Amino acid sequence: MNYTPNDLQNLTFKKSFMGYSEDMVNEVLDKIIEDYTAYIHENIELKDKIALLNEGLQHYKTIEESLQNTLLAAQQTSEDIKKNAYEKAENIIKEAEVKAQKILNDANQEVAKIRYEYEDLKKKLYIFKSKTETLLMSQLEILKQVTEES
Repeated sequence: MNYTPNDLQNLTFKKSFMGYSEDMVNEVLDKIIEDYTAYIHENIELKDKIALLNEGLQHYKTIEESLQNTLLAAQQTSEDIKKNAYEKAENIIKEAEVKAQKILNDANQEVAKIRYEYEDLKKKLYIFKSKTETLLMSQLEILKQVTEES
């Protein structure tokens, strides 16, 4: 049976012949009651401290969980940003390649056009040269005939 301080205080012993000294028993019981009361108060204080520490621990666990969630969200956001940046970079590269290919195609068309014009001008020059030579030759023939006749 567990005694409370009040139980111990109200405890009475039967007296017998040659029994214990009542004063001595009361003195020991008073000391036990005093110690027991102190232990109960200390136990209550320790339980209160444990409860307070558990509340603090729970508070820090909540903070830790919140920080972990924040960290996970930050990591996810970071990965999303990286992924978007890579996709954007790939799109920019693809657009640049398409533009570069268009510029090359346009330049090749321009080169082909210039070559065609060049060849056409060469032909026209050759024709002009031939006609001019023919004209000059015919004029020279006419001059020879005119000078021979005179």
